[in-house]
Amino acid sequence: MRTTLSLEGQAIALLLIDLQEEQRQDPQYKAFGIDEVLGNAARLLEAARTTNRMVVHSVYRRDFAKSPPRPFEPTSTNGKPTFSDAEHPLTAICREVTPKPDESVIYKNDASAFCEGELAPVLKAQAIDWLIVSGVWTEACVAATIRDAMAHGFRVLLVKDACGSGTPAMHQTAVLNLANRLYGGAVASTDRAIALLNGEPADVWVAERPVPILFDFTDAAQHYAEL
Repeated sequence: MRTTLSLEGQAIALLLIDLQEEQRQDPQYKAFGIDEVLGNAARLLEAARTTNRMVVHSVYRRDFAKSPPRPFEPTSTNGKPTFSDAEHPLTAICREVTPKPDESVIYKNDASAFCEGELAPVLKAQAIDWLIVSGVWTEACVAATIRDAMAHGFRVLLVKDACGSGTPAMHQTAVLNLANRLYGGAVASTDRAIALLNGEPADVWVAERPVPILFDFTDAAQHYAEL
């Protein structure tokens, strides 16, 4: 359901997930609408910096020297990772959201930004209440991160138009599935998330009960638009 939310007085962090050149330049792993996603992420980043909010960047760099291949994990013919190879230049963070020296950068070997064990202590050291999330891919690294964030006791604001996946359908259904179980959190657009960062109230979508949205192929886009 839609409700009015205010984050005034709350400790907020912005988490940008895997906004890397691979998602823009690699034909296999390019996120649909990545330029729009990056544009909205950059707007969130500017608002977070202007309001002196904590900013964390997570970067997927698959490093077999640090974390050997998992059972059944695909590898290339030369035995290297098939995506996000730590040695590949396309793992670089996109210029639109380049970190500043005082912003945390978390390098990870799995989907969730919490997987290396570094992120939760960083956030808890700042007594963060709310985590505003933007990134790619929605059903993979974004979803895994959000679920772990909730398990660690953080409230999550999922910024739906600052996330993306391989296709619009993949992204929209991922957001709907997350929304259905986003207990204690909310879903918002970039404009509304920026208002919240600025200390203003904004209309957001919250789950009033488990699985409030039942959708199928015919109406998923409509439900997504209504979030």
